[in-house]
Amino acid sequence: MKTRFAHIAEWFEHLTPATLGSLNTIYAPGVRFRDPFNDISGCEAVSAVYRHMFDTLNEPVFVIDRIVADGDQAFMVWQFKFGWRGQPQLIEGCTHFRLNAQGLITLHRDYWDAAQELYEKLPLLGILLRALRRKMRAPLS
Repeated sequence: MKTRFAHIAEWFEHLTPATLGSLNTIYAPGVRFRDPFNDISGCEAVSAVYRHMFDTLNEPVFVIDRIVADGDQAFMVWQFKFGWRGQPQLIEGCTHFRLNAQGLITLHRDYWDAAQELYEKLPLLGILLRALRRKMRAPLS
């Protein structure tokens, strides 16, 4: 399965609106997809998430830094680079994948800190969240 996960990583790194047509060669029909904003099932719903990404962000690109695989499951550590409101952005996270016997993704679960990676960059909300983070931080004495 390690070579299958390498193929999946390559698919993500080359994901474009044009390659969305091959989504059913990567995902199982009843896939469950979870990230900080979505909890959906099925290839059509996953495709809609990616179409929305391409419609709202400038030049989104995934860079896979590491794959840790064990049998039919893997974690991929990644960087998500994109432009938003004229500014380059970077989100770091990882994804837990589970494959079926055909090597198709049945579980796609993204883990990343939406507050730190996204919300803290917003003008008013960011001030509040950064203050809250400082208040909740463990003292270093």
